[in-house]
Formats: sequence, C-alpha cells, structure tokens
Amino acid sequence: MKKRVLVVDDEAGIGNILRIKLRLHGYDVVTTTSGADAIEIIRSKEPDIVLLDILMPGVTGADVLKEVRTFSQVPIIILTAKPDVTQFAMKLGANDAIAKPFDPDYLVEKVGSVLAKTKRQRPKD
Repeated sequence: MKKRVLVVDDEAGIGNILRIKLRLHGYDVVTTTSGADAIEIIRSKEPDIVLLDILMPGVTGADVLKEVRTFSQVPIIILTAKPDVTQFAMKLGANDAIAKPFDPDYLVEKVGSVLAKTKRQRPKD
C-alpha cells in the first residue's frame, strides 16, 4: 500500500512540484495551501507523513503543529525559509525540518528516512 503524504504550503507551486516528485517515487500525495484545511485533512485522511510550511498566512504551520499534536503523532517535517524557526518547531513536536530552498531529491530521501524511523501503520481504507 502506498504511503500517503500531505504537503501543506501556501505557495501552490511548491506543492505541485512536491506532488509530482513524490508521486514519481510511489507516494500517494494530497496537497493544500491552507493550515485550517491541513488540520481537517490530517483528521479525515490520516496521512502517513506531513510536509508542513511553517510560515503561512492565517492558520500558520506552528498553529497546525500545535493542534495536530493534540490528536495525532503523525510524523511532521517542517519546511521553512527561516532556519531559526527549526528549534521552535522541534519543540512543538516536529520530527524533522528542511530549510528552503531545498533539493526535491533530498526531500524525498528525508521523507523515506522519517517514515522508516516511525514505521507508523495507517488503518486500511
């Protein structure tokens, strides 16, 4: 069964690039540009891992991380253009962080690495 990845980034272009790259590596990918939608998608679709932009308008990545940690231990990799945010995100419960701009191949490797560490099982659909 394919692992499901949720990509959350307010820049739709980044989400599209990651969707293509991750699908080429065999992942099922869901994308959103909204933090509020991300929380609902995590509740309803139970992704195996989340790639989460931290700096977003409205409901920020930090807001999403705080809320999600109240009901899920899904692995979350933070995507950030501000490396100084990394420690803050890790304290909120992120599993890892990647600085923007990033190499999409490196990101795919990181997803595989975090999934291997967590070995979380998603219920069958």
